[in-house]
Formats: sequence, structure tokens, C-alpha cells
Amino acid sequence: MTVHFIGAGPGAPDLITIRGRNLIASCPVCLYAGSLVPRELLDAAPRDAHIRDTASMTLDEIISEMKKADAEGKDVARVHSGDPSLYGAIAEQMRRLDDLGIAYDVTPGVSAYAATAAALKQELTLPEISQTLIATRTSMHASAMPEGEDLKTLGKSGATLAIHLSIRNLKHVEETLKPLYGEDCPVIVAYRVGWPDEQFIHGTLATIREKVRQSKISRTALILVGRVLGENRFRESALYNPEHAHVLRPKKNVSAA
Repeated sequence: MTVHFIGAGPGAPDLITIRGRNLIASCPVCLYAGSLVPRELLDAAPRDAHIRDTASMTLDEIISEMKKADAEGKDVARVHSGDPSLYGAIAEQMRRLDDLGIAYDVTPGVSAYAATAAALKQELTLPEISQTLIATRTSMHASAMPEGEDLKTLGKSGATLAIHLSIRNLKHVEETLKPLYGEDCPVIVAYRVGWPDEQFIHGTLATIREKVRQSKISRTALILVGRVLGENRFRESALYNPEHAHVLRPKKNVSAA
């Protein structure tokens, strides 16, 4: 028996990996985060599968379902949104399973920032503009940020920021980053990427909060901040430059005439 932690991607059912879908199809028990994972993904589950939406369940209740499945020798598909390694709260579940001696594995998924970049047709690392992407969040009621990971400290890098779980903290994001990135720095708020009602709000650090207020978006949104957004004036990479040699494209020897 194995518990399979599966990243379902950001919303669109066809963005789950083939491995993830195959695991769902093979598991007689499916536990999914219904507030963020589309129910259609569970259509792949066996017809007689035990399926539970865990959105209202506590950690103890979720582990209890896994213990029951283990006792019955039934594999479990534990389906999370996005990629479970980012803000997926799987570590606490895996720790409990370690204590219980229950086997598990993890299947990655498409993260919200990757799905957002794809939907916007946007590369997040442009030569000489930004080569660093920081995935972070801000301190809210649930938990504080570790020392040295506050937005002001991270913002000093000038890197592209993918700020999660912070749409209700947008005033803090604006006020903290304006002195570091400039008021005209592009910002994109991505709401429910991959879902039928997805929205993208474009602005700057000076305008984005008012635009979001008017949209009435208050949850399930990602904030992207950085000069790469919409930038078209950048140097082409060396990857395809004929003057740049690498192991798969060695420099050609030119014989003397």
C-alpha cells in the first residue's frame, strides 16, 4: 500500500501529468483538496473508488483516512493543487506517515507561477534583465515568515518575485517594493489560473492595488513582480548564437587557405 501525493496543476484538468492521472486511475481511495482541485480530475478514478473532498477536514481526519486505507491494503491518491512541494502542506502529512510506517511517494505538478507565465506567453528569466525567480509569500495570520525571508530583504535582490498567498496583503507588497523596484515596475495579478474564470490584472506597483480592489479579487491569486514582465528589449541568449560553442555544438575549425 502506498499514499501517492499528486500535484494536479493550477486548475485545468488537462494540466495534470500523465503519471498523476494514471495514479488516480489506479487508486481505490482518492482524497483531494476540493477547494483548489477540479472535481473532473477524479473522473479518472475507479468507478467504485472511495472519494473524499478534504477541504473541510483536519490533518488528523485526513491521516485517519490513510490509516484505514493502509489497513485495507488500498493505495491512496492524495491530490493537491499546483505542485505539492510549494505551499502544499504535504510535509506534515509525510511526517505522520513516517511515524506510522506507511509508504508514500510524490508526483510533481505544474505550479501556479509556471502556468501563469505560459498563459501570458512570458519568459520569467531574460538575459541581463533578470535571471532569478523567487517564490515566496508574506506574513499573514496563519504563520510568520522566517528571519531573513521578509519581502524587503528579498526585494533587495531585484529578482522577479512570484508572491503567493498574499492578495489580501497587497498594500504591504506595494509599500515594501516601491522603494526597491520603482513605482513603474510591472505587476501582474493572476487569479485562478487554468480555471474557466481565470483573470489577469496588469498594472504597476503604483496602480495594481486599486485595480485589484475594483476587481473584487480577494483569494486564489498569485502576484508577479519584476522588470521581465512585458519586456521586449533584451539581449538574445548565447544558447543559439553561432559564435557560442558548447558540448553539443563545438567550435568549427577553420583551415587556413
